[in-house]
Amino acid sequence: MIEQPLAQVLILLAGSVFVVTLLRRMRLPPILGYLIVGMALGPHAFGMVSDQATTQLLAELGVTFLLFTLGLEFSLPRMLAMRREVFGLGAAQVVLTTLLFATIARLAGVPWLMSIVVGGAISMSSTAIIMHQLTERAELNRTHGRLAFSVLLFQDLAFVPFLALASALTRGDTFSLASTTISVVAGIVAVVVVLLTGRWLLRPLFGEITRSRSRELFTLAVLFVVLASAWVSHEAGLSLALGGFLAGMMLAETEYRHQIETVIRPFRDILLGLFFITVGMLLDVRLLWDEFGVVSAMLIGLIVLKAVCGSLVTRFFGNSWFKAIRTGIVISIAGEFGIALLTIVLQGNGLQLNLGQPLLVAIALSMIVSPFVVSYNKRIARFLLREKGPPGQIIDREDAVTEGIASREHVVLCGFGRVGQNVGRVLEDHGFEYIAIDLDAARVRAARQAGTPIIYGDSADEELLMRAGLEKANAVVISFSDPNTALGIVRSIRRVRAEVPVLVRTQDDAKLNELKAAGATDVVPETFEAALMLVSQVLLLLHVPVVKVVRTVTDIRNSRYDVLRNTLTRDWNTPIEPTPEHGEELKTVVLPPGSWAVGRTLDEVRQQGAEVVFTSIRRHGIIGRDPGGETSLRDGDIVVIYGRPKALEHAESVLLAG
Repeated sequence: MIEQPLAQVLILLAGSVFVVTLLRRMRLPPILGYLIVGMALGPHAFGMVSDQATTQLLAELGVTFLLFTLGLEFSLPRMLAMRREVFGLGAAQVVLTTLLFATIARLAGVPWLMSIVVGGAISMSSTAIIMHQLTERAELNRTHGRLAFSVLLFQDLAFVPFLALASALTRGDTFSLASTTISVVAGIVAVVVVLLTGRWLLRPLFGEITRSRSRELFTLAVLFVVLASAWVSHEAGLSLALGGFLAGMMLAETEYRHQIETVIRPFRDILLGLFFITVGMLLDVRLLWDEFGVVSAMLIGLIVLKAVCGSLVTRFFGNSWFKAIRTGIVISIAGEFGIALLTIVLQGNGLQLNLGQPLLVAIALSMIVSPFVVSYNKRIARFLLREKGPPGQIIDREDAVTEGIASREHVVLCGFGRVGQNVGRVLEDHGFEYIAIDLDAARVRAARQAGTPIIYGDSADEELLMRAGLEKANAVVISFSDPNTALGIVRSIRRVRAEVPVLVRTQDDAKLNELKAAGATDVVPETFEAALMLVSQVLLLLHVPVVKVVRTVTDIRNSRYDVLRNTLTRDWNTPIEPTPEHGEELKTVVLPPGSWAVGRTLDEVRQQGAEVVFTSIRRHGIIGRDPGGETSLRDGDIVVIYGRPKALEHAESVLLAG
């Protein structure tokens, strides 16, 4: 076994690059590659990498950052609207599953209190794996995804009393209800402290940092907030991941969340990959081989019985059997908290090795097969119910719509930020179809929910441009503010199609001549256009004839803004952070059953202080554009709103919590 930490990291990176690349070519989930790397290089196989405390800490931080980014999409009003699912459905799942497996353990000869720990360990599911899979498949805001997330949140809270019981039993102490109650209260206090601190301090803090226009300071502040919240949560006996989620939930109520998600993504992806590698290290291949029958029976029993329990409690809370079974399948795998509880009782000799070790391997194996279980949850549910649903997954149907637009005349929008969304709205109002391309996964996910034809990827990728229907496009609009990015896209477009009109928006004139030389039909520097609007308004106020004003503006444009360019003195290499508080953008809000707006009309929502434009409502896959004030909202509706960031956040609070 290699002991040098740097050498271990290099081996893990090399193995990950090779295996993940291979699985990508085979169109298999990359998470499976990380699990295979950990299993092959870990202490139970080739033994090249040890399971060190440092590696475990980094892996936990990966899960923390994942939950932080999820928290950015689940604001406090959304959590209040989901309280019935979290504390009702979540509690029912944990109690029923724990009792079932505790009874089985008791029949196998395990003492009652230890049986409860075993049952609690099996009732836990992997938050990291399930959330990662649901996010990748755009199912997080579907009914089964929302319900599964509610259950996972309660499991994080339920881990505290199970941990207290396991620790007391392994130390030989008498289990104390008072000490467990104190631990639970401490956890609740920690949650309240994080929520209140975030609500009153984070917006002013990030407002001040944003005004400094320093990317480094912004990144440091985000990292500090995430880790500080995780530390407070950990000190109170809760998980690091729960603290990260609470921090994200607080920052979700600010206008900086999109920039925060962009900053945190590299840290999250790298550390999350390490988490999946550590899960793979837990699988003892030799024990699996020696006790294959026992481990297989435990694995199948664990997944099937957990799925049954999850389905029953979900159905009891009023959902259809189809949605209930999908939810039960998603949460049927075991998780890292279960491994932690079993490790504690095994190290303290509280559980027989001939039972505990195979169970530990079965739990680890369930996490390894989880990508397949979660990915095929819909097909399994359809098979069990003998139902035939609409063809393909929802993502397949959305792709089919996009492909249909690509086969006829349309506009290609490269970049779907604030400017791209505004261009898209105007095109829609005038009856023109478009396909957007963007590299921001969160933005693409939100746009898909709103029913927007959008493709995830790099706009400079020639194959992606062909998929977006460049050959049939009437025009291409590039809305990225970075001129270097726009330049690469223009060159790619011209290699595919020479004659299509290409309109480029840039923040300044740094690459104006190069963009023209590369083939841009027209370039619109936003700083100059703002100056032109001011010039035209001033001239009109001074009673200059309209014809002369139009001629003046046209002459300036035709001369490529030479008059204005000579007056600029700023160093264009110094980036200026965008000021999102002054811009308008689109936002999607999914209404869970407990939302305040369910059963109310849009006029009632406006009377409550929502000062935004309701552009559309998506219900059961059908999009209603420009809904009237008398439109009544239902649970599961995806409401698309348009306005400034602060107004959007307030409108979301009104829709979810009133």
